[in-house]
Amino acid sequence: MSTEIVSDEQVWAAVAAERRSLADLLDGLTEQQWDRQSWCDGWRIREVVAHILLTSRAGVGEILWELLRARGNLDRMSFATAVRAANNRSSEALVAELRAVAELRHTPVGTTALDRLMDLLVHGQDIAVPLGIRREMPVDAARWSVERVWRMGRPFRARQVLAGQRLIATDTEWSAGAGAPVSAPIAELLLLVTGRTAVDSVGRPASA
Repeated sequence: MSTEIVSDEQVWAAVAAERRSLADLLDGLTEQQWDRQSWCDGWRIREVVAHILLTSRAGVGEILWELLRARGNLDRMSFATAVRAANNRSSEALVAELRAVAELRHTPVGTTALDRLMDLLVHGQDIAVPLGIRREMPVDAARWSVERVWRMGRPFRARQVLAGQRLIATDTEWSAGAGAPVSAPIAELLLLVTGRTAVDSVGRPASA
């Protein structure tokens, strides 16, 4: 595993770039596409966008209030708040708000700047993949995000889920785990460790 030290400045610059890039993609969608199911089961694309916006600026008081409304269930809270926000904003308003927060450097309680970056990279694919749009991930940003997910435990528990596998990036210096080697570009490994794809669909096993 990499021991790379990444500065907050680097991460926030990548966050801003991803927000702007995602806004550019969304600008070209039809209303029918906004209402398509995302790669997140049960979430429309507009709800994923609303979730990205909410997590970019949520304060402690707001989170606690919404968690109370959801009877302590974090997943229920995330979905309910996203649905309300999506239903109360036009597609144009959602894009405009995403552009407006591009430079915002806010981390909801219990999260880090890397969480904001990882969220954007993964949710960007949640939006693009069902629409058949190819959305490239910057290699450095994907590498920082993979390492964050690998180390963080919950909610993905990547080390437990992928126990017995050694992940090896083919386009940058990064590897983690022990066992049967699985090699793929770092972007594919990020989708693997966040539960979007399975080992069988990621690259080809590296030669022993």
